[in-house]
Amino acid sequence: MSAMTEVSSLTGRLLVATPALADPNFDRAVVLLLDHDEEGSLGVVLNRPTPVDVGDILEGWGDLAVEPGVVFQGGPVSLDSALGVAVVPGGATGEAAPLGWRRVHGAIGLVDLEAPPELLASALGSLRIFAGYAGWGPGQLEDELVDGAWYVVESEPGDVSSPSPERLWREVLRRQRSELAMVATYPDDPSLN
Repeated sequence: MSAMTEVSSLTGRLLVATPALADPNFDRAVVLLLDHDEEGSLGVVLNRPTPVDVGDILEGWGDLAVEPGVVFQGGPVSLDSALGVAVVPGGATGEAAPLGWRRVHGAIGLVDLEAPPELLASALGSLRIFAGYAGWGPGQLEDELVDGAWYVVESEPGDVSSPSPERLWREVLRRQRSELAMVATYPDDPSLN
């Protein structure tokens, strides 16, 4: 397989689970792709809050996490690891990028959770902490896309810090300018329709 061009990379885009996706790990999931290349894909589920407060597991980061201030289950892989995803207003680049933050796409980037939180505090517009991630091996995500498991749509910086993560699936679909907007009305249990 040849190297993936920037145009074909889905990094920074959202995967929105189709109603037909049968995997319970991804039922109505909205996944932000943090990396997508010929070696595979990695993302975090943006709409799976847990009851665990960020401050209970990462000292100093709790005050920087946006409401609801809890850890989100980023996916079924490596649930004992944490990823910090933050929006830096203006999407700082190069020397302007804050220490401890690496751009993924636009204003969205990854935070080095080993760095002192105060180093980033003034630069962050929003921060979410994820336990685990969603991962796909080479070609695996592409196969799922061909099978119709996911809709691929553009992300917006506010998706990372949605104040109502339980409504994110419907909200992302509703803002699409295509027939996807209608999918937002799909019932939770089609058998009750």
